[in-house]
Amino acid sequence: MNRKGGIVINDIEVPPNPGLNVAIRVEPVQARSTARVNALLDAASATMHEHGYEQLTTAMVAERAGASIGTVYRYFPDRIAVLHAVASRNLEQVKRTLNSALNSSKPQTMTGVIDVVVDTLVEMFRTEKGFRSLRVGDVLDIRPVSGRGANAEIATVIKDWIHQSLSLRLDSSARLACETAIDVMDALLARAFLHSDRGDQTLIEEAKRMARLSMEGLVN
Repeated sequence: MNRKGGIVINDIEVPPNPGLNVAIRVEPVQARSTARVNALLDAASATMHEHGYEQLTTAMVAERAGASIGTVYRYFPDRIAVLHAVASRNLEQVKRTLNSALNSSKPQTMTGVIDVVVDTLVEMFRTEKGFRSLRVGDVLDIRPVSGRGANAEIATVIKDWIHQSLSLRLDSSARLACETAIDVMDALLARAFLHSDRGDQTLIEEAKRMARLSMEGLVN
């Protein structure tokens, strides 16, 4: 854990989820400790994939990881801290993957940008255990201290890429439209993957359509 409350996972510094003032107990500095934290988070993700984040307990994490409950509490004070850490890891992965996808495909229109974002999130839903349940943590019933959710962090990645790659500076209305588009995508994709690991294609396409409408003034 760094001084700002983040955690280190796979040599990547993961900041705390926006607005959630929760941190793991012990700094996983050594490789063995980092691997143990990863194993616990993987176990939590797998459990959430089967039961949902609402049902997750520290005992379930310990059992799934083949660890003692004391090992879990060594790193995480409670189940909320576990959820927070998984959400932070998910958020960082979404941001890295999204940046990579945008830089690789280089969409030249706002419609193209939206399609890349939805396709990236769909891949996360399909491949990451527990993502469809917790995602980046905005579903947690905790009021963000800062008033800024994790979805806004994803929107920032998109806004920054648009500014840098398309030379388009978004005004306050456009920034709000971008954040709204992410919220719309999140809600519709969550519904698309509610009962399916592959996702309901009709709802996936609807996520794209509604996101485009959210940014109607910018879509070209």
